[in-house]
Amino acid sequence: MKSMDKKMTYAEAMKRLQAIVSAVESDELDVDQLTVKLKEAKELITFCKDKLTSTSDEVKKILESL
Repeated sequence: MKSMDKKMTYAEAMKRLQAIVSAVESDELDVDQLTVKLKEAKELITFCKDKLTSTSDEVKKILESL
């Protein structure tokens, strides 16, 4: 993955992460592919973490305004 798609949803990122984990667990990847997929997984994890943090902050603001 060249760069994180800003329009990617959390669900899409999680689905991609699950596919990477499945490929790693089933020994489908050679050493070169493993490195590339692990870098992609790291980006996806960061994206998901940021998305969850952002959503949590938004929910807190909404609840505080009630």
